[in-house]
Amino acid sequence: MPLLLDDLDDHVGHLYSGMPDRLYLIDRSGRVAYKGGRGPFGFKPAELEQSIAMMLLEMSGAK
Repeated sequence: MPLLLDDLDDHVGHLYSGMPDRLYLIDRSGRVAYKGGRGPFGFKPAELEQSIAMMLLEMSGAK
């Protein structure tokens, strides 16, 4: 699974408001396809899983 890390200055963290954690799904065109709520209460992996499944279905139908 690709994983990106922010620099020590936390530039990306400030842009995406990811404190203390947040889930994102980026599609192949670089668009944010899913943006989860701020953790810990907004941390809902099942929502991300559903978004991944929907994206895969859309991709398989587009072929």
